[in-house]
Amino acid sequence: MTTSLQTSSSSVRSRLLSSAAAWSPWRHLLSSPVHSETSHQTETLAFDEIQLSPEKPSTATAFVLHGLLGSGRNWRSFSRALASELRDRSPSDEWRMVLVDLRNHGRSAGIKGLSPLHDMSSAARDLANLVKARGWTWPDVVVGHSMGGKVALDFAESCSRGEYGESVDLPKQLWVLDSVPGQVETDNSDGEVERVLQTLASLPSSLPSRKWVVDHMLNLGFSKSLSEWIGSNLKKDNEHVTWAFDLQAAIDMFNSYRERSYWTLLEQPPKGLDIAIVQAERSDRWQPDDVQRLKALSKREGKPDAGKVSLHVLPNAGHWVHVDNPKGLLEIMAPNFLSTAKNWIG
Repeated sequence: MTTSLQTSSSSVRSRLLSSAAAWSPWRHLLSSPVHSETSHQTETLAFDEIQLSPEKPSTATAFVLHGLLGSGRNWRSFSRALASELRDRSPSDEWRMVLVDLRNHGRSAGIKGLSPLHDMSSAARDLANLVKARGWTWPDVVVGHSMGGKVALDFAESCSRGEYGESVDLPKQLWVLDSVPGQVETDNSDGEVERVLQTLASLPSSLPSRKWVVDHMLNLGFSKSLSEWIGSNLKKDNEHVTWAFDLQAAIDMFNSYRERSYWTLLEQPPKGLDIAIVQAERSDRWQPDDVQRLKALSKREGKPDAGKVSLHVLPNAGHWVHVDNPKGLLEIMAPNFLSTAKNWIG
C-alpha cells in the first residue's frame, strides 16, 4: 500500500472515529416480511429471503451482499425484479435470493459474538458460518455491491482454498458491482463514499427525523437519490431516529475494503467460476489502469482448467448502482446470470 494511501486512510479513520465515539451501536432487531419474503436471524447473520413461488423447491440460490452502511433490505426491490426477470427468461428456474445483513450492518449490527477483526475475510467467513448454521447448500451465485463485492471475492477465494472445510462448494458465479478488485488508492478524502462517511460522523447520534437527514444531505450537495437512500438506513428511537449500523466498526470495514486486493483471484480464477465485474460509468472509484487491466482479463482466451472474467459498464450511474440506474443494471445482469437449466445439478 502506498504511503499516500496510508496517510489518507489513517487521517479519514482518525477524523471519523473521533466523531463516531459518541454513537451508540444498534442493538435492536427489525422484522419486516413482505409477501414471499421472510426475515431471519441466526447466531451468525441476519437475512431476508425472496422467492417468487415459496411453495416450490428452489433450483438455485443467490446471496446478495450490500455495500458499506447499507443492509439487505436496500436490495429487496432489485432482487425481486431480478428473480422475476430470470423466471420470465427460464420458467424452470426458481431462484431463492438471500439478502444478507453483513456484520455491523442492519439487523446484524445487534449480534454479539462475531470476531472483533472487522475486515473482508471475517465478513466472508460469516457467510460460511451462516450456511453451516442453517444447513443450507452453498450459494450458486454471490452478488456483491461495493464493499459487498470484495466480501464476495474473499468468499470465493476462501472457498477455492478449502478454508471453510472439505464440504464447501465454490460459487459458480460472482457479480461484483462497482467494486475495484485492488486497493482503492485515493490520495485524498474527496471521494463520494468518504464524503458520506465524514458527513454521517459529523452528525449527533440521535437525529430529529428521516426528512431532516435527507434535507441535510441535499443541502450539502448530495443527489436526491443518494440522500433518500442514506435516509432509508435509519431506525426509530423513541421520538427520534438513529442509524441502522455500527459506524465505528463500519469504518474498520471500509479501511479493509480499500486496502485488500483480489487481483490474483481475477488473474487465476478457479475452474468453474465466472466473475462478472460491473463498472458504473460515473463512479469515482476507478483508475484507468484498473479498467485496462480488467478489459485485458475479460478478453483473455479461456482455458479449460480456469474460470473466466467479464467486464460490463453500467451507463448513467454513479457508485450506488441500484439507486442510480436499477433498470440498466437489470438489463446487464439478467441475460448474463447463471442459468440453472444448464448449470444446476439437482
